[in-house]
Amino acid sequence: MRRVVILGRGGSGKSTLAARLTRITGLPIIELDKHFWQPGLEATPPDQWAAVQGELVRAEAWIMDGDLGPYDVLDVRLRAADTVILLDFSFWRCAWRAIRRSRERADFWLWVWAWRCRSRPLLLSAISTHAGDAELHVIRNPHALRRFVAQVTTGQASGQP
Repeated sequence: MRRVVILGRGGSGKSTLAARLTRITGLPIIELDKHFWQPGLEATPPDQWAAVQGELVRAEAWIMDGDLGPYDVLDVRLRAADTVILLDFSFWRCAWRAIRRSRERADFWLWVWAWRCRSRPLLLSAISTHAGDAELHVIRNPHALRRFVAQVTTGQASGQP
């Protein structure tokens, strides 16, 4: 596990997981939100976003934390990943976390609400197409997440850190 992509619904805990994995593995975090959103929460155009990611994936090792929903260009980072983690938590769990975190725009809430029926199938298809050789971990609840983190901590997850 040297090049990790973490995806999931808003509020699923992608950044929290990335920080935990960084502490365990020593891999640097690349927070995609910081590279993607321009002033005024303007989205980076897709061609520019692909180019930015092209530069980011050149590093030897990283954890890329972020799922930009309908604005995202996934193929660049998925092709470079050896591990993909998909946090597939319930709407209610993610909504509660997002409410506690900050105020969000209406388009965020529409994405969070429709994620499982719209975004998840697209993500799984993109993972299958662009990250076929990567190890995929679909994590659906906090217990499974704790188990995964424990496996990484003890070096039992494939591609030991």
